[in-house]
Amino acid sequence: MNTQNSLEEKDSYKQGFASAVGCSAFWGVMPVYWHMLRPIDSAVIIFYRILLVALVCMIAALVKYKPAEVFAPMKDKKLVLTYILVGALITANWSIYIWAVNADFVIQTCIGYYIEPLVVCVFGMIFFKEKLTKYKGIALGLACIGVAAVIIYFREVPVIAISLALTFAIYAAMKKNLNKPPIISLFYETIFLAPFALVVIIYLETTGAGALAVASGGKYALLMLCGLFTAFPLLLFANAANKVNLFVLGLTEYISPTLSLIISIFYFKEPFEQIQLIAFAIIWVGLVFFSYGEFKEYKASK
Repeated sequence: MNTQNSLEEKDSYKQGFASAVGCSAFWGVMPVYWHMLRPIDSAVIIFYRILLVALVCMIAALVKYKPAEVFAPMKDKKLVLTYILVGALITANWSIYIWAVNADFVIQTCIGYYIEPLVVCVFGMIFFKEKLTKYKGIALGLACIGVAAVIIYFREVPVIAISLALTFAIYAAMKKNLNKPPIISLFYETIFLAPFALVVIIYLETTGAGALAVASGGKYALLMLCGLFTAFPLLLFANAANKVNLFVLGLTEYISPTLSLIISIFYFKEPFEQIQLIAFAIIWVGLVFFSYGEFKEYKASK
């Protein structure tokens, strides 16, 4: 009996690990998808994404859960307000990301998503009184040095990277107490903006400023998949979160910006100067300390 349980746990862990890696890998190659949607304007893509994610998540939620469970949060005005605010944050994050990718700033998005876990730690200390360990302190210090090196060299603040990290960190902090299933949660994060997005899409398409004016039939069909491409990795992430520990889940998240960085340099041919490599190296060393600290905390909690 114990052997059977052990095998089941091992299979569950393998499935969870595969989901975690698959999710992060999927996110890592998404810049290729957004590039494929050119010449559709980034703003048009964003409005379609809001609407289609809401529709995909509503369908998925109603298939998996009972309608009463899906629509229960509507009765709580405070919860609805929280979801509206959370939805505005994740929409801002998506918008910055899509615009940055299509404006050839993929490398900056990679910096943002490398430092994002560290910014989440800072918010955890500020708002949830989480402890700053020496490993997290070292990681934060090295991340600051890496970003400072870029600022000093280019004489400009990497606004895209910092904006992505901040919007997602605030989003994560606000979601900490929202204990709804991922699909239901994402449905509520987009449904309140969906009517506005629909009105804007209709206006853009009827005035010749939308996707149909510039996209071929195949490219428009590709655009219609953006809701599914947003929800699918989320399902993988949710499956992983239930089957692997947080340390493994956090570690696999670094696959995403690493793949995006490789794609931006070798496929998109974005300029990559020596100072950027140095900055990334400093941040990567910090992430090694951060990951080791997380591993020690995980081991100590067992």
